[in-house]
Order: sequence, then C-alpha cells, then structure tokens
Amino acid sequence: MRPLPWWAVLSATAAPVLLIGGWTVAAIRQPAEFDSVRDTISALAAYGANDRWIMTTGLAGLGVCHVVTALGMRPAALPGRMMLAIGGLATIAVAAFPQPEVGSSPAHVRAATVGFVALAGWPALAWRRGGPVPFGLSFPVATAAAVALLGLTCWFATELYGDGDLVGLSERMTAGAQALWPLVVVISGRRTTAVRGQ
Repeated sequence: MRPLPWWAVLSATAAPVLLIGGWTVAAIRQPAEFDSVRDTISALAAYGANDRWIMTTGLAGLGVCHVVTALGMRPAALPGRMMLAIGGLATIAVAAFPQPEVGSSPAHVRAATVGFVALAGWPALAWRRGGPVPFGLSFPVATAAAVALLGLTCWFATELYGDGDLVGLSERMTAGAQALWPLVVVISGRRTTAVRGQ
C-alpha cells in the first residue's frame, strides 16, 4: 500500500476547519435576523451578505482541500478519489457562482447538487480489499459512511425543497460530515501504513 503524503493530511485537516470556521465567523457578521438553523451556508456567501468574502473563501478553500486530499489519498481506489476531486471542484464552483440577493442562481444550484452527491458517494467507490486496508477504506466502513452521508444529503434536500425549518441545520450537519470523512480516512491510512512499516 502506498503511503499517504503529509500534504494530504494537511489538506484533509484544513477542510473542516475552513468550512466550520467559515460558517461560524461569517454568521457572526450577519444581522441579528440571520438564523444558522434556518438559513443556508450559501446565504453567507450570497450577494448582499455582510462580509460575504469570508464564506466564499471558506468554500473555495474547502474545494481546493478536497482536490488535494483526493490526489494524495493513494490507498483509496481511483474511482473514489476521482469522485472526491469532483466534489471539490463542484465546491469551488459553488463559491464562484454565489446566490443572488433575491432568488436563486441555476449555476450555483447545479454545482451544489453535484458537490453534495459526489461528496456523499465517494466512500462507496474508494474501498479496497486484501492486505492491510485502512479502517476508513474497508468495505463495510466505507459503505456505511456512504449510506450515512447520502442519508444526511437526503435530509438536507427534503428540508430545502420542502421548505423545512431546519434547512440550515441539516445543511451544516451534511456538509460538516462530508468535510470530516476524508480526514477520518486519511488518519486511518496514516496509521495503517505506520503499523505496516514497523
């Protein structure tokens, strides 16, 4: 099994920091009526949001981190790595095509849809068999992760298109889990290669 480079660990660690840190700081800068449980992450980067550059930078950085992590996640199967990279590129597109002050941007919605689906589904394509396999890349764990991430994505979609009161919460839980899972895989990959090298 090929070892994971240090820069993949760095990018996987930075991803949730950029996302969660971005939405936390950006939400503080919004008017009092902004509600993180009800309002989307995209609203923080939309035209008209206060200091929209904070969440825009967080989203763009998150996307770059996913692409870099995919490049360095050598123990994972290539289709899974490609799907993770697609999710990262879609996240960069989400930052590049912000929502307008009123209404919606079709380019933003398409990019977000591709991003959420790719970042939910990549573990199902990344698992490995045989030899010492990292915890996060074993078939049962990777499959369970994909099911959980897809379940969260479906919850978010149901809230978003059903005009639910938990749109912001469901999106944050979904995006947060999707940002954290590559870190779990990378850490388990580093531990597996370290044990194998002893």
